[in-house]
Amino acid sequence: MWVSGHSDKRGGLVLGVYEKQSDNDGIHLTEAAAVFDRSISGKLSEMLSISGPPLKKGKSRIFYGLHQDFASAVVVGLGKSGTGVCGKENWNNCKENIRAAVSVGCRQLQDLEVAHVEVDPCGDGQSAAEGAVLGLFEYDELKTKKKVLVTTQPYGSVDSAAWQKGVSYGDGQNLARQLMEAPANYITPTVFANTIEQKLSPFAHKVAVHKRPQSWIESEQMGAFLSVSKGSEEPPIFLELHYKGSLDSAQPPLVLVGKGITFDSGGISLKPSSGMDAMRADMGGAATVCSAIVTAAALKLPINIIGLAPLCENMPSGKANKPGDVVRAKNGKTIQIDNTDAEGRLILADALCYAHSFKPRAIINAATLTGAIDVALGSAAAGVFTNSDWLWERLHKASIVTGDRVWRMPLFQHYTKQITESALADLNNIGKYSRSGGACTAAAFLREFVTADHWAHLDIAGVMTNKDEVPYLRKGMSGRPTRTLVEFAAGLASEP
Repeated sequence: MWVSGHSDKRGGLVLGVYEKQSDNDGIHLTEAAAVFDRSISGKLSEMLSISGPPLKKGKSRIFYGLHQDFASAVVVGLGKSGTGVCGKENWNNCKENIRAAVSVGCRQLQDLEVAHVEVDPCGDGQSAAEGAVLGLFEYDELKTKKKVLVTTQPYGSVDSAAWQKGVSYGDGQNLARQLMEAPANYITPTVFANTIEQKLSPFAHKVAVHKRPQSWIESEQMGAFLSVSKGSEEPPIFLELHYKGSLDSAQPPLVLVGKGITFDSGGISLKPSSGMDAMRADMGGAATVCSAIVTAAALKLPINIIGLAPLCENMPSGKANKPGDVVRAKNGKTIQIDNTDAEGRLILADALCYAHSFKPRAIINAATLTGAIDVALGSAAAGVFTNSDWLWERLHKASIVTGDRVWRMPLFQHYTKQITESALADLNNIGKYSRSGGACTAAAFLREFVTADHWAHLDIAGVMTNKDEVPYLRKGMSGRPTRTLVEFAAGLASEP
């Protein structure tokens, strides 16, 4: 269908142009841009040719007064047309180019305080919508001076379902970004749980939310989780979400588990003060997992999903864990805590044990777990440690579509030995060669609490923030890999 609805106040327009295949080629506009160009008698292509060299990928050029309905039009470079999945890059170049280009155009119009923008779908409405929604997000809730709130809609001939799906994917990641970016005194375990409950309220007929208090956590004998939470004045919450999307209520669920440390000081093993403020986002695992479930509910995915998020702070106090303390996890294993700043694995240990009680189809946990994964992979991809080739293939396939990549890491016995040789307990919460393979020993530790055949651990510490690496995300907390989790769940839902 052809969509174009203009308000009285003239809006802005974002249009795409491809790179020339050869020097002799004319300007190669997208379908929607070509329609716009014809409506103004070729003025757009004329302006493009006289205003400078051909637009490169991700670059933009703005024109004013071309059309009575649009005060300004930004033309954005989409790179070469007809590109697709790149085996070397492990993503779809075309989709990534659209996301990046559209975000550039939308931001440029936002800077001009244009409140309504129509966006060229560029042949892929979902990617264009993701670029617009993700590109415009900025956490400025606590600032007096805010950026103009921009509404977007597709311009031209568009598959409205694809556009809406892209908006849902983008909104999901933005919810995770908002939760991660907000200060720790605003997003406590209680507020986090309440926020997710409120976001799920429109889907109450298909969703159950349980905010388990400390008394329940104690009754479940989650000694590892409780040992971390006891150092803080903030009460812990074990958040449990049930999304019943499948018509078959007996369908085994996908269980998503997220590390929910709403602030991580390191505890008695105190972190350096420089950059500690970023540890307000140490609940990135819980934020991405819960946001993925909110998105799955919004998309009405026909699958059963359970979300588990142990939520607490890791703080130093007279009640906090001390190096050398031994605690007992839900499955009875004892853990020597040699570093109180390796706390994420302690709270996940109990959550993973509990996850098995749902007889899941698969368990995926996400956690900003180790600085070591950032050293290994940087922000290019989240590290995946899994005991299942079946699970890896589906996660990897999903990440190629979303451009929010994952990379498989080893789960060798080599690492298990390093955490099972403990002086006082069954396990040690850090590897005995603490400088080496830290992300791998953390994953090996988690595996000690998993008996399921299909389990994957996503270490997302390296992708927690964005400086300028992902062009369609502004600087700040990234909300990655929410869209990959949603795409994975959608893929699983479509399998027989």
